[in-house]
Amino acid sequence: MSHANASPLAGTSPAFSYVHERSNIWRLTIAQALAGANSVVVYATGAVVGSTLAPSPTLATLPISIFVVGMAACTLPSGMIAQRHGRRAAFLTGTGCGVLAGLLAAQAVVLGSFWLFCAATFFGGAYAAVVLSFRFAAAECAPKERRPRALSAVMAGGVFAGVIGPQLVTHTMYLSLPYLFAATFLAQAAVAALSALILLGVRLPSPTAAEVAGGRPLGVIARQPRFIAAVICGVVSYLLMNFLMTAAPLAMRMCGLSQESSNLGLQWHVIAMYAPSFFTGRLMTRFGAPRVVMAGLALTAASAAVGLTGMDVAHFWGTLILLGVGWNFGFVGASALVLECHRPEERTRVQSLNDFAVFGTMTFGSFLSGGLLSAYGWDTILWLSFAPLSAAIFVLASTVTGRPSQIAG
Repeated sequence: MSHANASPLAGTSPAFSYVHERSNIWRLTIAQALAGANSVVVYATGAVVGSTLAPSPTLATLPISIFVVGMAACTLPSGMIAQRHGRRAAFLTGTGCGVLAGLLAAQAVVLGSFWLFCAATFFGGAYAAVVLSFRFAAAECAPKERRPRALSAVMAGGVFAGVIGPQLVTHTMYLSLPYLFAATFLAQAAVAALSALILLGVRLPSPTAAEVAGGRPLGVIARQPRFIAAVICGVVSYLLMNFLMTAAPLAMRMCGLSQESSNLGLQWHVIAMYAPSFFTGRLMTRFGAPRVVMAGLALTAASAAVGLTGMDVAHFWGTLILLGVGWNFGFVGASALVLECHRPEERTRVQSLNDFAVFGTMTFGSFLSGGLLSAYGWDTILWLSFAPLSAAIFVLASTVTGRPSQIAG
């Protein structure tokens, strides 16, 4: 075990261990906020810049779709880097991709290059893929009784991301005129670099030999009805959140609403995504993960219904806020169901498989949203959301009932 990846908790006094635990959690929480802000910048500007640079209106949301492709493509590689070299190495690789994303995006705006902008958002997606593991890293550095607090603290970083990201766009988008958003992307690169500096101080244990070599074949795990239902609900929750959030800023622009109102709508959406995490765990303990997932799917349906009632700022904001809360209940609840389907030594592989399935499928929603919005309008986007929601509700009700399954061993 290398010195960089050795656990600082091993062989130390409880006070020393607790100091390192708190340091890790604070660093991961701040890094979560900064990384989340980077993602918000992409969602707030991607479709707008895309509509300006794209050779066809149907490609306007392609940069955001490429962002999701980057998340899906880099989920498994980031896990392999963490398994071989430790989580901190994966974190720093991800933040490096975040810096590169901002620099390339700024250059793309100045040069008017649509495809360079798409390359930039791919690296932004790679950064986001690494950020997915922050919450698991926080749990690994805390004893069992404090893991819920660690997870909640890191998820709280997403709330701050919902404020930092939109404000970053609002205060920088006109600084580099006539190149709209060029300064924003340079600021995004600086934020990613700051995140790297913060993550340099994180110290986490390396994977155990059992985690590297043990466990059942993934095919056996993936055939469990509970795992299938968990993946489907996670896919639908994240796919529809991305499907609607990708299209919303461009739809607001098409309705004549200001970029500032779009930025604020995304700000409240991201806050709504992460703020419920402070009590989602308690709800799952009291009512069970399947009921929380069901509530999340219902809230997502309600968000689409609100959007169908009008095209004013309030309707878009209501849609985005309900969509954020629905995503939290649906995705966090589905993630809890995944945790019921594997043994401790199988967790890294199974969690990576789940994330790969979620983000791999989510790319289709991103690719479709721009073309559908351009050809058929915002209402069609909303109506289409009800089909996958109905399928997920049916699967959840049919296959996930009663108490959590018991995993042998």
